[in-house]
Amino acid sequence: MTTKAIHSSSFRDPSGYVFTDNGVIKRVINPIYFEHYYRLKSSGFFNTLFKNELLVKHEELSASDDEIIIQPEFIPFITYPYEWCFNQYKEAALLTLKLQKFCLENGFSLKDASAFNIVFHNGKAIFIDTLSFEFYQENTPWRAYKQFITHFLGPLVLAHFHGSEMLKLSSNFIDGIPVKTIASLLPFKTKLNPFLYSNIHLLAKFEEKHSTDYKGETKVASLSKKGQLNIIESLYSYIKKLELKEASEWGEYYEKTNYSDTAFQLKSTIINKWITTLNTKTVIDVGGNDGTFVRRITAPLQQALVCDIDNNAVDYNYKQIKQNKERFITPFVLDVLNPSAAIGFNNQERQSFIERVSAFHPDVTLALAVIHHMSLSGNVPFSASAKFFRAFSNYLIIEFPKREDSWVQRLLKSKGEFESYFDFYNQVNFESAFSLYFELIEKQPIEKSERVMYLFKVK
Repeated sequence: MTTKAIHSSSFRDPSGYVFTDNGVIKRVINPIYFEHYYRLKSSGFFNTLFKNELLVKHEELSASDDEIIIQPEFIPFITYPYEWCFNQYKEAALLTLKLQKFCLENGFSLKDASAFNIVFHNGKAIFIDTLSFEFYQENTPWRAYKQFITHFLGPLVLAHFHGSEMLKLSSNFIDGIPVKTIASLLPFKTKLNPFLYSNIHLLAKFEEKHSTDYKGETKVASLSKKGQLNIIESLYSYIKKLELKEASEWGEYYEKTNYSDTAFQLKSTIINKWITTLNTKTVIDVGGNDGTFVRRITAPLQQALVCDIDNNAVDYNYKQIKQNKERFITPFVLDVLNPSAAIGFNNQERQSFIERVSAFHPDVTLALAVIHHMSLSGNVPFSASAKFFRAFSNYLIIEFPKREDSWVQRLLKSKGEFESYFDFYNQVNFESAFSLYFELIEKQPIEKSERVMYLFKVK
């Protein structure tokens, strides 16, 4: 029996909607989009994008006069734009421009240029909105141009000038950062840059000038296909050259820990032994830096999520994924002290991190060198941390740095006169708190270090 549970964000598109059928994601195409769909299908447009892994594949399940139902390829874990590192964001922007160029060359156009139409799957960005393609109309400007500026160019340029934290603004502006806001946040010198002036500052002025045109009397400019392709090319060239320059703690992270080479190797060996024993296929590494320990796992993993608060660490991880052509690792930016919330209309259009990771439900959670940051930087009680990790998976591999650990000492000293408040930070209290939610399977000290590895099972 089919039981349609319509996705909470599908009200936005009159062309169709996404629903789950007994846990399987499917999409309904409404009659208003039939002509587009059949042209895209018969022309080979879809197949070309499928073959080049630019658009998520789908299988047509049924077709009637009332609806067409397709089933997209399953994507295990969805990340959102405000969780991407700089180079992921760049790749998503460039993919959108590639698609628009391909559309124009084949008689179509993207009617949507939302960053939320892209996810990362099998080590690369991929477009997931099958119904975003419309027929190209001669001498008509790109309808989604402004949306591209507010979803892609604006955030990337702001990050270039002010740092990667700017990318998180998309969580507050689900429909794109307003052009006026982007322009006001950019340095004055950007007005002297012809590219940024025309694509951001001039656009902001035009928008302000016509903001009260409720009758729609503003004349739509004419633009040839060649002119539009030139704009696409200029956007592509500028974004491709954008770089992010900011310092982070991650760069010298492993040099700052008190690991010896022997301890580092032993930690990896312990993780490998437990991962293999549990016949692990899927993991999430919380606070996983650049993915070092996930890459040292010898078991054949199907999917590994690696998240970290540091954009540069996630960026480096992503570059390694591209270089090694790794398809099983999905990196993203996440602050465990402030994980992504549910946002959008009724707080249901985009799921929270906790909702998504609970649904993904990996076999094992890795929490390596993160509990001391949660406890000493975030003042999170051990019991609350245990409850947090309990929602992830059945097994937890967690590393506990003792009070004598150099990094822990550094954090404690930063507390000044309040250092004594953190006397609770010790192994006894840690084990006691986690025993409320977990069964201890095994623990093993990392020799030549002040750290201990724990393997827990959810009660």
